[in-house]
Amino acid sequence: MGTDVDALLRRLAQELRPRTDRAADMVVRRLRTELPELWKDDELYPLALEETAEHVSGFLDVMEHGLDASVVGPPPVALAIARRFARRGVPVSKLLRAYRLGHVGLLQLIQSEATRLTDDWQLINAVGMRLIETGFDYVDRGSEEVVAAYQEERDRRLQRQLVLTNEASRRIGTTLDTARTAQELADVGTDGFADLVTVDLFESVLREDGAPRPVMRRIAQRSLLDGRTDSGAATGWTHTYPAESEPARALASGRPLLHRVTESGGMESTDGVPVPDVHSALLLPLRARGDTLGLAQFFRHRSTAPFDEDDLLLAQEIADRAAVYIDNARRYAQERSTALTLQRSLLPRRAVPQSAADTAARYLPSGSRAGVGGDWYDVIPLSGARVGLVVGDVVGRGLHASATMGRLRTAVRAFADLDLMPDELLTHLDDVVIRLQREETPEDGELSATCLYAVYDPVSRLCSLASAGHVLPAVASPPAGAGGPREVGFADVPIGPPLGLGGLPFETGSCELAEGSLLTLFTDGLLDSRRRDVDVARDLLHDTLVDAPGSPDETCDLVLAAMLPSRPPDDVALLVARTRALDPGHVATLDLPTDPVAVSWARRFTGERLAAWELEEPAFTAELVVSELVTNAIRYGRGPIRLRLIRTDTLTCEVFDASSTAPHLRRARAFDEGGRGLLLVAQLTERWGTRQGREGKAIWAELPLPAGPGPTNPP
Repeated sequence: MGTDVDALLRRLAQELRPRTDRAADMVVRRLRTELPELWKDDELYPLALEETAEHVSGFLDVMEHGLDASVVGPPPVALAIARRFARRGVPVSKLLRAYRLGHVGLLQLIQSEATRLTDDWQLINAVGMRLIETGFDYVDRGSEEVVAAYQEERDRRLQRQLVLTNEASRRIGTTLDTARTAQELADVGTDGFADLVTVDLFESVLREDGAPRPVMRRIAQRSLLDGRTDSGAATGWTHTYPAESEPARALASGRPLLHRVTESGGMESTDGVPVPDVHSALLLPLRARGDTLGLAQFFRHRSTAPFDEDDLLLAQEIADRAAVYIDNARRYAQERSTALTLQRSLLPRRAVPQSAADTAARYLPSGSRAGVGGDWYDVIPLSGARVGLVVGDVVGRGLHASATMGRLRTAVRAFADLDLMPDELLTHLDDVVIRLQREETPEDGELSATCLYAVYDPVSRLCSLASAGHVLPAVASPPAGAGGPREVGFADVPIGPPLGLGGLPFETGSCELAEGSLLTLFTDGLLDSRRRDVDVARDLLHDTLVDAPGSPDETCDLVLAAMLPSRPPDDVALLVARTRALDPGHVATLDLPTDPVAVSWARRFTGERLAAWELEEPAFTAELVVSELVTNAIRYGRGPIRLRLIRTDTLTCEVFDASSTAPHLRRARAFDEGGRGLLLVAQLTERWGTRQGREGKAIWAELPLPAGPGPTNPP
């Protein structure tokens, strides 16, 4: 009986072999009917036909030659199809079902052919049992290798997804720049995952100025073809999605969407612009902290495998991570813009007219993630034609540092109006910082600051300065000749403690500056660098100022270009002053005794001096003011008494005495004999005040002069 079964099997194999292709086609058509979900890939049919033909041929070899089916492996194309299904995300159960159905169809075909060759039902049944036994061995052996190939490809795919996730963690969010972060998302998305990635953000998210919500801007995109976007819209293009489009629905729902295109011709991406040859797309709303920021779209049109649900989950994870980074960059940009606006609004808007020095200043915010700091500068006109120069630095970053800087700058101006010496001003400013520290909460962090305050007098050409933990200024002498080099040094003044420590003294130092000298004040951000030491930076600043031009504006630009990179790691405040010297002919001094008769001498001296200066118009007012100031000094002060007249853009009248008692403006009663002198002075002058010195005080008043060319003599 066994011999007859073997003979019939050989005959069946010989009869069916010429019809191998037809048998394979019948099996494939049956699979397409029973498992239609496996045939969405148009390129699968020829591969499946080839695989089935090789299966039929291999099984016929087993039947004809009596081979051991348990050692006969599947054809290579079967392993290729298994890997293809793994890449497409087809479950392995469906693959095995297709494998079993195909072999059942082949066995049924062979069984029907056996009934045609013989009518011996006992032999037919024996052949059927042999076919079932052989078929099980063949399917088991083939299934093992097919599942192994499927799992190997699946593991490789999962590993690629893990690598892509790790790459996304490493490459997305490297900066706090919105456009850069979006481009990093597009770059990662096209790295072996998608053929084209576009990132659109709402215009209102980018501008924060009330732009219409539906308007979007293409902020980043990347295609696998260099020099071609494939999206139909360039970066920077603004558009809106049609209300019934897939992107609009994804944005409205806030849920990711897997979109497959069943017909050729592509799909519409933005504003009705078709993306050619696209067979699948992932639409991913970018959401962070409850807000929808925009939409990321991943397209495949060159890869053979369309996106599946696993790809959607992977892309969603990457997009969610990128959305948080984009939102961080957006919030950082908003806070930085607010802090920078506040910082610049608290700095001087324009140069205040004064005759002591020509000044120019620059403020550069930090280019790092730390944010805007608390650096500031100021130029304060003082009495006696002098000028106060200030630079300071508040420790910390952000809005809090900017606000603290504004409070300290206001305090410095208030103390400067009191005409305090530099060390006394810093002592009062130190008390202000200590009081602010007591008002701070632990969340605000430590409050500390540094400050340098300098006063330049164009009459004596003396510069007095004091430092509270601040770097000392550079001093460049006038050039020896036209275009010659300058001698450059740094002020030699003791540096006091930073503001906020309390209980430690500050010291004022003085130096005489030649007319046309450059006094360069700066914050430590000008010297700090990760690439060079502070001493090297000081040497570089020294060499730069040696050839500095005469214009303070040009000097600022030259110093910043030489010292700083395009994105400095710390805030920088730079203030350059070119000193002037007042012509001795514009200053008149008279020593007076403590005798009431000196009042008439002072009036006569003032009238004569104003006549010599051709200032007859304000002469009467000036004589009245001088008489009141001298009378006040004789009555309430101590000798010696000295009168000084200074002619600049205004006329300054100063009376010095050895007493430290300062007069105060008060309202005189109807029958009071005194108390009206300072009231007259206040009414007749632009401003007046008292300046305390080491050995007494000076009462001063400024009168406006007629419009005309100023008497100052620029260097």
